[in-house]
Amino acid sequence: MGDFLVIAGSSIVVSPNHIHFTKSKPSLNPSAITKLSPPSKPPSPPPHPPLSPSPSASSSAAPRPPLLSTVRWNSPPSRRRNRIRYYADLASKLAEDGRFEDFLMIAESVVASGVNPSDFAALLSIELVSSGMVRVLREGKIWSVVEVLRSVEKLGIGALRLFDGAVTEALAEECRRVVKRGEVVEAVELMETLAGFDFRIKELVDPSQIVGLCVRNRDSNTAIRYVCNLPHANVLFCTVIHEFGKKGDLVSALTVFEVSKQMSNGPNMHAYRTIIDVCGLCGDYLKSRSIYEGLLAEKVTPNIYVFNSLMNVNACDLSFTMHVYKHMQNLGVAADMTSYNILLKSCCLAARVDLAQDIYSEVQRLELKGILKLDIFTYSTIIKIFADSKLWQLALKIKEDMLSAGITPNRVTWSALISSCANAGLIEQAIQLFDDMLLAGCEPNSQCCNALLHACVEAFQYDRAFRMFRSWKESGIHKAFVEDYNFSTYSNPGVEHAPGNSINTIQNCLYKSHNLKISRWVPFTPTTATYNILMKACGTDYYRAKALMDEMNAVGLSPNHISWSTLIHVYGGSGNVDGAVQVLSSMREAGIQPDAIAYTTAIKVCVERKILKTAFSLFAEMKRYQIKPNLVTYNTLLRARSRYGSLQEVQQCLGIYQEMRKAGYKSNDYYLKQLIEEWCEGVIQNNNQNEVKFSSCKKADLGGPHSLLLEKVAAHLHKTNAESLAIDLQGLTKVEARIVVLAVLRMIKENNGQGSWVKDDLFIILGVKKAAGTTTTSKDKFELEDAITKLLRDELGLEAILVKSRKLNLGASFYSYANVEETVGLGSKRSPAELESCYRRPAVLRRLRVTRKSLHYWLQKRASSTIRKCYYY
Repeated sequence: MGDFLVIAGSSIVVSPNHIHFTKSKPSLNPSAITKLSPPSKPPSPPPHPPLSPSPSASSSAAPRPPLLSTVRWNSPPSRRRNRIRYYADLASKLAEDGRFEDFLMIAESVVASGVNPSDFAALLSIELVSSGMVRVLREGKIWSVVEVLRSVEKLGIGALRLFDGAVTEALAEECRRVVKRGEVVEAVELMETLAGFDFRIKELVDPSQIVGLCVRNRDSNTAIRYVCNLPHANVLFCTVIHEFGKKGDLVSALTVFEVSKQMSNGPNMHAYRTIIDVCGLCGDYLKSRSIYEGLLAEKVTPNIYVFNSLMNVNACDLSFTMHVYKHMQNLGVAADMTSYNILLKSCCLAARVDLAQDIYSEVQRLELKGILKLDIFTYSTIIKIFADSKLWQLALKIKEDMLSAGITPNRVTWSALISSCANAGLIEQAIQLFDDMLLAGCEPNSQCCNALLHACVEAFQYDRAFRMFRSWKESGIHKAFVEDYNFSTYSNPGVEHAPGNSINTIQNCLYKSHNLKISRWVPFTPTTATYNILMKACGTDYYRAKALMDEMNAVGLSPNHISWSTLIHVYGGSGNVDGAVQVLSSMREAGIQPDAIAYTTAIKVCVERKILKTAFSLFAEMKRYQIKPNLVTYNTLLRARSRYGSLQEVQQCLGIYQEMRKAGYKSNDYYLKQLIEEWCEGVIQNNNQNEVKFSSCKKADLGGPHSLLLEKVAAHLHKTNAESLAIDLQGLTKVEARIVVLAVLRMIKENNGQGSWVKDDLFIILGVKKAAGTTTTSKDKFELEDAITKLLRDELGLEAILVKSRKLNLGASFYSYANVEETVGLGSKRSPAELESCYRRPAVLRRLRVTRKSLHYWLQKRASSTIRKCYYY
């Protein structure tokens, strides 16, 4: 009777006589197959085993003994080896069929019976096991394979010994499928598990794909988990930091940076350099400074690359850049050519031509010593600095230095040279430089062509710009290559030079026709900037400007904010205010949110056409859309009126002024102060003599900052007649105090005309008198008191009463003081000096009070005068 192998916990009944293997496997001798029962006992048919329970049911049942725990393995070595081989072959066949649960059951039983796991693994058929794993993987059951590998590892069998390259490729394909579905968390978890089996996970999926998904999802934690399982993690951490920075996610980049610091044995300068660069990409240069300070706090000296990145990110702040440069020198870190290029860049942004010349001279000196070698970036940057400052002769001199050093100008250099002449309005010289560039064999790009078109626009040669554009677009740019192009031989007829000046401003190429090697046409591809320049050349022809925008859309270009702002300007130049304002709505319809420049352009159009209501409504619309006005916006609105007619107009402009100062902008207060003076003097009418007298003293007292005056006027004009009125004149000059008093009185007058009656007396604070009997500045205080008293009594006919308080408490109400009153108003003959207190006080607050009765009489008199004047006319 044949022997049977019964697998406990399974429904498998295998007869050794019916097992067939592939030809690569050795044939088995049935006599060598041992029985499960001990050989000393007669064989008996085993009972039919029960069906294997589900994993959930078996987990709760009592633990079963290993399958082969009762088999005696102390037989002769040959029989023992054959027995192990039999079970290995059986397990391999089960694995080939994808029955890994049974495969693991046999492996567990063999190992539990005392067989060395390595010996059993060596007898397994890797080809059959791999074939079964590939089958399972192609069914999408990658986690089933992972569980098999995890179980095999627990038995002491290396997971990598069970499969070949086919399994690796199937695993990689399934991992890529998971990544393609965007399930980055599952993919990283899978990578972590495979890495635990010493699997080279970097070969499964391109790390850039995993990192890209993490960056897209802003998932820094998953990115960190993935990188920690890869070799050379410190380098990959820098890649992840940079990728987050390119997406503008500084928070995630900083999170990865902190983890990289913890996992590094020492300061990783590459990581520091990368995170500083990311701060620049995200626009947070202050954070880069704090990172740099933290590095110094750890007593670590940064290398030259960290210093260069820090200076480059902070190039917008020349003082800080120079501070870092000097600190770098103090630490003994030698500057390289990149360091000096960044310094020149910072000088360019700060428009410091003098400092840039000093740095350039120093670099030339170092070059003569053989320490440094100037490169194309150095020359191009210094040329751009001179070009922006319209120093075109110096720019051409730098070009001569380039050619002498054997460095050929590139497109950036040629563009800067052309721009230098364009900014100076030298259109012919700019065209000559463009021709020189073509003859030198440098193929122009759109930036070079735009520079030449810009030169035409700056010189008001609009038709010439359009002719060039159409010619380039239709037939391209004629490019001639010359064999013997002599850069050192130039002539510039018609331009005289100072004695000793060897600068040849216009460079003409001297060549012969037989030296021409090749001539061809270079295609011209316009950009959005090209069309923006041409739109400026439209002048007031908004039909042509609109046609250019339509042409942009036709060639696949999208108008940007500059395009729309230019269109608004063109509409405004033609006087079409409605069209200019309508452009803002068209921008939103095109999917572009108008910015501060677009709104400011529209506001300027309205102000120039004296449509102030629309201008201020656009300003309110800006704030409604949470668009921050810039300095030009505020100055345009503050200069919108040449005179003020009503209190509301003054309040409106003062409100804009206060908002401007809160936003951190500094303005020229002189113009606004003049308008407010004119408006305030409107209180006094039919008294030309007094107005002339004031105008003469007004001119003498002008000058200095006027923000205090404007702030006081703004604070008082936001009150109403129903409130307790008080005017604080402390810290003001006579003229400024006069303006504040007149501003409040005009506000009272206009509010009274609208039905808001005065309910309280008006108090005017003059100053504080000290214990010694003198005011803080006695002469100025008495002059101020006299000037305001004469204004109220003589020019306005109001009754003024000098009020002195027994104690000084500026935080209390004006009515909380014990007042001693003396009349200085109508009919009074006592001077202010006679009104001083006869006994000493610690401090006396000197005030003038204008009674409510006097204010009512003054308002009625002015109203009657106005009515009589209207009746007369």
